[in-house]
Amino acid sequence: VKLVESGGGSVQAGGSLKLSCTASGDIYTNSCMGWFRQAPGKEREGLATIKDTGTTLYADSVKDRFTISRQNSDNTLYLQMNSLTPEDTAVYYCTANYFCDRLTYSKGVGSWGQGTQVTVSS
Repeated sequence: VKLVESGGGSVQAGGSLKLSCTASGDIYTNSCMGWFRQAPGKEREGLATIKDTGTTLYADSVKDRFTISRQNSDNTLYLQMNSLTPEDTAVYYCTANYFCDRLTYSKGVGSWGQGTQVTVSS
């Protein structure tokens, strides 16, 4: 599966961004698409996943600010991010064919995009 993220950029604290991810290839049923992020010097962190049925899973750190959505017709994934803080600064990655019941990063599982940089300034 090839994944291409877009929509990253620089924003001031309190602002919003919407990330997109287009997927081409085989997306397996009963698997999830999702968003992770990795800040410099930190491990990759799971943010949210979504099944093709619309069932979602969020990390506590973002569940009241971020919204994941998915357009099954063309396998496009979105992440609406509101009330951004400098702590949200990271490279954001899209994944497909991932677990649906966990947000821990498992290397070698799923397909991954190249990432898009999000920078939030205070």
